[in-house]
Amino acid sequence: MKKEDLKKKYNLKLQELEKHNRLYYQNSKPIISDSNYDRLKSEISELERKYKFLNSKNSPNINVGYKPSKTFEKYVHKIQMLSLSNAFNEQDLNNFEKKNFNFLNKKIKFEYSVEPKIDGISASLTYIDKKLTHGVSRGDGKVGEVITNNLKTINDIPHEIQADDFPQEIEIRGEVFIKKKDFFKIKEKFANPRNAASGSLRQKNPSETKKIPLNFIAYTFGYTSDEDFKFQSNFLKKLKKWGFKTSKHNKVFNSISELVKFHKNFEETRFDLDYDVDGLVYKVNDISLQTRLGFTSNAPRWAIAHKFSADSAKTKILNIEIQVGRTGALTPVAKVQPVNIGGVVVSNATLHNEDEIKRKDIRIGDIVNIERAGDVIPHVIGVEKNKRSKNSKTFEFPTNCPSCGYTTIKEYNKITKKYDAVRRCANDGFGCEKIAIEKIKHFISKEALNIDGFGKKVVEKFWELNLIKKPQDIFSLNYSKIAKMDGWGELSVKNLKNSIENSKKLSLQRFIYSIGIRHIGIENAKLISENLKNASHFLEIIKSKKFEKFLNIDGIGETQIKSLKNFFSNKLNTNIVIELNSILQINNEKINANGILKDKNFMFTGKLDGISRAEAKSLIDKNSGTTLSNINKNLDFLVIGDKPTMRKVEQAKSMGIKIISLKELKKLLD
Repeated sequence: MKKEDLKKKYNLKLQELEKHNRLYYQNSKPIISDSNYDRLKSEISELERKYKFLNSKNSPNINVGYKPSKTFEKYVHKIQMLSLSNAFNEQDLNNFEKKNFNFLNKKIKFEYSVEPKIDGISASLTYIDKKLTHGVSRGDGKVGEVITNNLKTINDIPHEIQADDFPQEIEIRGEVFIKKKDFFKIKEKFANPRNAASGSLRQKNPSETKKIPLNFIAYTFGYTSDEDFKFQSNFLKKLKKWGFKTSKHNKVFNSISELVKFHKNFEETRFDLDYDVDGLVYKVNDISLQTRLGFTSNAPRWAIAHKFSADSAKTKILNIEIQVGRTGALTPVAKVQPVNIGGVVVSNATLHNEDEIKRKDIRIGDIVNIERAGDVIPHVIGVEKNKRSKNSKTFEFPTNCPSCGYTTIKEYNKITKKYDAVRRCANDGFGCEKIAIEKIKHFISKEALNIDGFGKKVVEKFWELNLIKKPQDIFSLNYSKIAKMDGWGELSVKNLKNSIENSKKLSLQRFIYSIGIRHIGIENAKLISENLKNASHFLEIIKSKKFEKFLNIDGIGETQIKSLKNFFSNKLNTNIVIELNSILQINNEKINANGILKDKNFMFTGKLDGISRAEAKSLIDKNSGTTLSNINKNLDFLVIGDKPTMRKVEQAKSMGIKIISLKELKKLLD
C-alpha cells in the first residue's frame, strides 16, 4: 500500500474513533460492540508503532478516554487515570520486566499482583473522613465527569466506611460493569455489557441509573493521605476489609513463567465467568517500587495488561506498496485480498521493512498467513510457497524514493557494525513531497504547535490546493478561499484562524520538537531547550553549525549531533526554521528555580548502587540541578559509583571539582 493510502486509512480510523468516542462518552449512544471499539483503538496504535510517520493529536496513545461532556461537572484528577501498556506474549512480558530492571539499575526479584482485566468502565471514588464525596469518570485521564449520584446507586459502592484504619482521604479506583445474565435481560437497549454500563452511568437522572444492575470491583488507589501501604496484594485485602468488592481471582506470582502459565489456564476458563474480561493485569506488588518506577507519558511503568490470544487467516497478496514517513523511512505494506479475521475484514498487512521481505521471501501473488496478534494491525507470519505461481518474481525493493526519486540509503551502525533494516530517502527535509507533508502534520500535532481544527486531512487538502507547502505557510493562509471550500463556513474558518494565532505562542522545547528532526523527540528537545534557555541561542548554533556544543548535554550524543548536522546542512531546512523563528513568539525556557540543587551541575561516573542513571538524573532535575556529560569548569560535583572512570576522577581532582558518593548526593537531597 502506498504511503498516501496508508495515511488515508489511518486518518479514517481516527475519524471513526472520534465518532465512536463522542457517541460513547458524550451521547451515551454507542453503535458498535465493545470488542470492535477496542480493536479499532488497537489498530490505530499498531499503525503508529509500525509507521513512525503516522501521528495525530487525536491518537489514543496520547489521549485517554474522551474529553468530558458539557452535561456533567468537571473534576481534575489529583493523580492521572492513565491506560495500561499491552503485552501479547511471553517475550513482551520479559521486555516489560527488563525495562524495569534497567530503570532501577538493579536485577531484583519482582513479585507480581495479578488481577483480571474486567471489560467495563473505570471510575474513581474519593472518600474524605470516611464519606464518599466525589464519584468521577476517567474522562480523558486528566479531567473526568462528576457522576457521584449515579455511582451511589450501585450497591457494591459503600457511601460511608466504618473501619478505624481507613485513610482520612483516599481515592479508590475500580471498574463498573454489568454481569452477563443481567445484561441478557436488557440487551435490546444496549449494544453490549460495557456500553450498558457506560450509558447507565451517564444518565442525567440517577433514578434511571438505578434501574440497571451495575456492579463495582475495586482494584487500586489514586491519591491517598496514607502512605503506609506496602504491597498491592495487601491493599486489595484492605479493600475487602473496608467493605469493597474485589476479584476472587486476584493472585500473587514471583516470575514471568508463572504469569504465563496462569494466563494460559485463565484464558481457557474465562468464558465461564459471569462478566467479560479481555486479559489479565500484572502489577509490581511492592508499592515503593511502583513509586520509583513512576509513569511514561500515558501509562505506568510498573503495570501491564496481558491480552488474550490472536486470530489468523490465509489470504493472497495483491500488491506491495511503499510508504514514505516523516524521517524518510520507506515502509512496505501488503495489500491483501480482504479476509475476515476475528470479526474484522482485513485488507492490509504490515511487512515491516526490506529485510523482513527478504527473510520471509514475500512476493506479490503469494498465499500468506496473516495474524492479528492482540487484535492489532495484521502482519504476515509466513508464506505458503507450495502454492506459489511458477511465474512468481522476487520483490525488488526500490532504491530510489517513490515520492521524490532521490537515492535511498541504509545507515551503518558503528556499534552493531551492521546496516539498519530500514531504508530511507536521503532527501532529508522539505525537498521530498511526502516527507514535507508528514513534517507539516508533525508541526501542527498536539505536542508541537497543537493547532485545534488543523488535522492531518486538512494538511493533505491544503497541500493539494497549494495553500501550504512549508510550515510557515500556515500563518499566511488564504482564509477567503478556505471559506468557499466544502465543509468550511464562516465560523469554522474563524475558529481555525484563532487557533493558528494562539499557536504562535509556544515554548522553546515545543518549537525544537515541532521542526521534526530525526532523533530529536520530546525528551531531547527538552534537554536542548533547558541548556540553551532561549531561541536566539538556538538560532546562533543553527547558523554557525556548531552542534558539538550539545555534546556537553547529558543525554545528547553523537547520534543526535549527526542528525542535527544532516538536517541543517540543507539550506531549505535552515531557512524554514529561521523564518518560523521570526513569525512565532517563542518563550524562554522556564526552569524550576526553587529546588535545593539550584545552579549546581552534576556528572556521574561508575555504576550506581540500587538506582539507575536515569532515575538519579530525574531526581537532580526535579530539584533544579543540571546533569552534564563532560568534566569542565562549570561542573560542581562528580558523583562516583562502583568502578568509576579514573581518568574522570583524576581530571575532576585537578580542577578542584568536589567528588561525592551516591550516599552524599542523597544527603544533599535530604
